[in-house]
Amino acid sequence: MLLQDKVIIISGIGPGMGKELAIEAAKQGAKLAIAARTASKLDDSEAELRELGLDNAIIKVPTDISDKAQCQNLVDKTIAAFGRIDCLINSAYNPGPFAPIESADLNGWREALDVNLFGTIQLTQAVIPHMKAAGGGAIVMINTMVTRKPLAGQGGYATSKSALTSATAHLALELGQYNIRVNSAYMGWMMGPPVESALKMMAKGYGSDYETVKADVEKTIALGKIPDDADCAKAAIFLASDYACAITGAALDVNGGEFFPR
Repeated sequence: MLLQDKVIIISGIGPGMGKELAIEAAKQGAKLAIAARTASKLDDSEAELRELGLDNAIIKVPTDISDKAQCQNLVDKTIAAFGRIDCLINSAYNPGPFAPIESADLNGWREALDVNLFGTIQLTQAVIPHMKAAGGGAIVMINTMVTRKPLAGQGGYATSKSALTSATAHLALELGQYNIRVNSAYMGWMMGPPVESALKMMAKGYGSDYETVKADVEKTIALGKIPDDADCAKAAIFLASDYACAITGAALDVNGGEFFPR
């Protein structure tokens, strides 16, 4: 198993990618510290893990990553429970306001930046000393395709994630000497609760129906379908694993082959 006995922190647990990351990490043998702002999401994810027959060691730590003290608390509790941290997957995000830039509420942009950039980096900062002490580790940023392929209304979200792109490249350069790898998975459309809701909202806005809108999206994808979020999670787990031991500073597109200008 790719993460056998590894200790992994996953932020942003909830319906969709966060939960699927936890499930796949557990399937690959990891010990889990899972975090989300809402405690009930952590309970639901643990319950689903147990229903799948996964008996991995797990701690649940309600955490708002925009709060530095809560980030440190998450790391401290992980060390207290498991003694080390091998991997961090930064999946927590704030989508920001869905609006054209010309009329966007920039306070909403600031809130998105507080989570997507500053929150992600301060959680990363909190794990780095422990990875240095252990002689290495892996950090994976869950990023988004809309940083490179604009999607109407998502300018604020894309801007915050683009800032994370730059920070990640610099982190990879700075931390390589400590055998700490830092990589990004750029997710596209992923079939799961968030995308299903988005497609329904788009269909309503276009005066169309769900299946038509979904088919229009799938026409842009080489594999001919919107990838399942569980399959997309596997790419992030690979980057966290020792199978990616020679990879750092990478930007892996996980989008079923939805090609776009660079």
